[in-house]
Amino acid sequence: MMPQQQPSENQPVVQKQTIPVIEEQPVFGKQVVETGRVRVTKRVYEEEKNFELPMLTEEFEVERVPINQYIESPPPAVRYEGDTMIVPVLQEVIVVEKRLMLVEEVRINKRQRMSKVSKSITLRREEVTVERTAIPPENEQQVSS
Repeated sequence: MMPQQQPSENQPVVQKQTIPVIEEQPVFGKQVVETGRVRVTKRVYEEEKNFELPMLTEEFEVERVPINQYIESPPPAVRYEGDTMIVPVLQEVIVVEKRLMLVEEVRINKRQRMSKVSKSITLRREEVTVERTAIPPENEQQVSS
């Protein structure tokens, strides 16, 4: 405040006053409050199970077919007739001249057989349990940040 001036005859009396201007500002904060706890447990169970599984096995039947014929040139090493693989067996025979004689052919047939095999397999399974426990109000802890 300013002191008052003495009025003179020509001057009006003026009083000066200071008026404070106030503005409120919000202040924000956080508090961490523990409201409960969680317990997680896990159990592993083992269980034996039998499964019927398809299993493919192959069997080969070998048949020897005597040929005993003289040939001029060797046949292909292996040939196929359907599912049969034919492997020629050659022998050199001494005569006045040398010739190839087809002694035999080995015929190999392939057969497939489907069977079921029982296998015991151990499988594991897990279970998780979650328990939430509340904290009594008198034990709650408050942490401000």
